[in-house]
Amino acid sequence: MAKTAWIFSYKLRKNVSEEQFIERTQKLHDEVISKAKGFISWEHYLQDSTWTDFVLWETEEDANNAMTVGQGKEVTEDFYACIQMHTCRALVSRFVKKY
Repeated sequence: MAKTAWIFSYKLRKNVSEEQFIERTQKLHDEVISKAKGFISWEHYLQDSTWTDFVLWETEEDANNAMTVGQGKEVTEDFYACIQMHTCRALVSRFVKKY
């Protein structure tokens, strides 16, 4: 069971297609995020033009440590170049209970 989740919501830049964004996300996942200690899963959800991501981690420490795992990497920069950063909202929330 996941102990901590990154929950992000954001909108894509106008010149970025969904397909382009998914390709860049897949690359970031494959090369960086999935290799970080404690990674469980990454899911995208979409409502109208707002994306919401749920990235699950085994521990709160893993989630916090992974915040910097992609710094300085081109694949990370390519991912963030797709996002309207002023629309980005982020939470790091620990698991409490599943019903």
